[in-house]
Amino acid sequence: MRILLIGVCFFATSVTAQVEREPILATDLLKIQQLGGVTAAPNGRYVAYTVRSIIPDGDDDYRYQSEIWMAAADRSEPPKQMTYGGGNSPVWHPDSERITFLRSVEGNSQVFEISIYGGEARQLFSFKHGVSEPQWSPDGENILFSTTLSRDEVLELTGITPEWSQERPGRSSWEEHTAEANPDGELANVRAWLDKNRRDANPRLLNRLNFQGELDLSPEYRSRHYFVANLAGDDPEIKMVTTGHYSFSNATWLLDNRQIVVSGYPEAAGHPDREQDRDLFLVDIESLRKRLLLDIGGYRLTSPIVSPSGRFITFQASSLTDPGYAQSELGYFAIDGLSPPEMLTLDFDRSIRSVKWSHDEWFVYFTAPSEGGVPLYRASVNEGRPALPTVEPPTDSLLVDSLAQSARSFFYRGELLHRGLPVTQMTENSRGIGSYDITTAMAYMVTTQVLNPSELHASSMDFESSTAITAHNSGWLQNKALSFPAEYRLQRDTLNVQYWVMPPTFQAPGRTYPLLVAIHGGPASMWGPGEATMWHEFQFLTAQGYGLVYSNPRGSGGYGHAFRRANYQDWGVGPGGDVLAVATEVTRRTRWVNTDRQVVTGGSYAGYLTAWIVSQDQRFKAAVAQRGVYDLSTFFGEGNAWRLVPNHFGGYPWEAGVLLRANSPITFVDQIRTPLLIMHADNDLRTGVIQSEVLYKSLKALERPVEYVRYPNAGHNLSRTGNPKQRIDRLLRIWEFMERHVGSGS
Repeated sequence: MRILLIGVCFFATSVTAQVEREPILATDLLKIQQLGGVTAAPNGRYVAYTVRSIIPDGDDDYRYQSEIWMAAADRSEPPKQMTYGGGNSPVWHPDSERITFLRSVEGNSQVFEISIYGGEARQLFSFKHGVSEPQWSPDGENILFSTTLSRDEVLELTGITPEWSQERPGRSSWEEHTAEANPDGELANVRAWLDKNRRDANPRLLNRLNFQGELDLSPEYRSRHYFVANLAGDDPEIKMVTTGHYSFSNATWLLDNRQIVVSGYPEAAGHPDREQDRDLFLVDIESLRKRLLLDIGGYRLTSPIVSPSGRFITFQASSLTDPGYAQSELGYFAIDGLSPPEMLTLDFDRSIRSVKWSHDEWFVYFTAPSEGGVPLYRASVNEGRPALPTVEPPTDSLLVDSLAQSARSFFYRGELLHRGLPVTQMTENSRGIGSYDITTAMAYMVTTQVLNPSELHASSMDFESSTAITAHNSGWLQNKALSFPAEYRLQRDTLNVQYWVMPPTFQAPGRTYPLLVAIHGGPASMWGPGEATMWHEFQFLTAQGYGLVYSNPRGSGGYGHAFRRANYQDWGVGPGGDVLAVATEVTRRTRWVNTDRQVVTGGSYAGYLTAWIVSQDQRFKAAVAQRGVYDLSTFFGEGNAWRLVPNHFGGYPWEAGVLLRANSPITFVDQIRTPLLIMHADNDLRTGVIQSEVLYKSLKALERPVEYVRYPNAGHNLSRTGNPKQRIDRLLRIWEFMERHVGSGS
């Protein structure tokens, strides 16, 4: 592994020097700028990226604002802000002199463009349904983009009715009501009147399996489709290039400027709510002909990436035979179709994401959560193979069609080639790599580390060292005191549990401090020093005089398939035992911990685990359960993450042997005596607000010490991307509740 030499001197900071610095405050959340959308110009001279800031919105509120910035590769000038009226999703025109991006216009995202030499941004075209994922064709004449459409909108654009049943008992599929709407008329008139009310969403008629969105009910399935805007003339022509009512995703251009590769539902799919499979398809943007490109039995295929020469395609694949636990693997095939596709990372026991080709096509780069960090990896695609001859990119669609036939026959043969790639870890686990891009000479990475929650770094391709080329957060952090985590391991059964301890930011010799046990959600999430979402919360709480420990108990991602699957049919005993064992170990080995003043908190699955732990263990003086699940049987109906029930417990609530009651904190609610703060958002449909209501009402009926907080107009992601004022309120309420019971000093 190559080690990046950055910020080592900070670990030598003395306690005295730390005391002279300022603590992290709750309102410092408003200062954090989050970087993303990194994209290097085709000529490698500049890199564009987004900066999301929190800005005032009225007298006593705030909102998020994203803008486009640009940095010079040679660092001859400081990064400069390119947009001032909002901007996200930057992409480069092939000429490297223009940045295309999205900006909201009357509630819909539209495509704008700005020159790298400055001037005003101009809107390229208007599309009434809104625009996502803009992508220039290789010749710079067309923009491929996606949008999400209702059934009626697809019907209006294509004349096609859905291929699946409407699933309304006793009714034909997708009946069109031509009679006059009249509540006092014949049955046909009444049905037309009822259908008009449905179209007005008063009432909302539900006949879907996945009827819950994130913030509201989702009565109607909406499909994602791709369009192409031809900008060669004065009047842009917009054409729908995927049709039907099934969604498509991850489209990318082939180099012939005529075809796209896209992930979509199988050709014989049923209702999309019930279909988990995806295949790769080839779509001709002129004829709209769609051909199956790749279908691997037992695998869901997504994220096709075309190599720089157009000769190869990588894709991501996840097994359909292990739902809820399958890792994302890397697949690969040559576009000539002369050999079957290969699965390349079955020996790499991590879940890959964010794949990019090197410009010489010898390597693919990707990130993967691993042991508390999100490193960047490099895999040698051609190691052990003869050098490939240099050829012109293919432009003959017949060549591509031959690949479709080869892939189809490959699928029916039931063959699957497996080649374990040599994988090299390029960055260390102590940081998180977010959005990134590479050129022939440099890599540009948004990096999260303890020193700084979000900054853009540049590294040569040997990754021997990297340099921060932006200072969006380093300025306000200059005089701030920080707490640095120390890493430890604990053997539990056959598993090795990794954890980190953060001391109080300002420690005095001989004093002891309360210990806060923080738990992550998921349950397949993973925390570590490179975790961006918890940076401010952890630093604030340690600045208030709390020591903090967080761990990755069994079921966490980043430690391989077996570790992740170790919580199968066991959400409470095993993972909860890991968390408690870590807390015990910290109190045993850490002198500054006051063992009589311990508190615990977590959100989502960790809200569940917080409630579970305090129903099984009495060591904590206070607990905060956030947006959790407390009754798994009803969670199946109340949350849009309901598939966790059959995937993690092997069946449905009505089936024998599915241990939902034994794994539910509500079963043991009478054993909870720890003062508990319950937090939930009014519009949280991922875990369902009734979960928190049942827990609260049960504890009130038992006359136990409990308090309940609900946030209006907020959803499951409140703590990460919610209203900034509510995020600050949430954090301060957690701290204030803990202060009631343990204080922050002895």
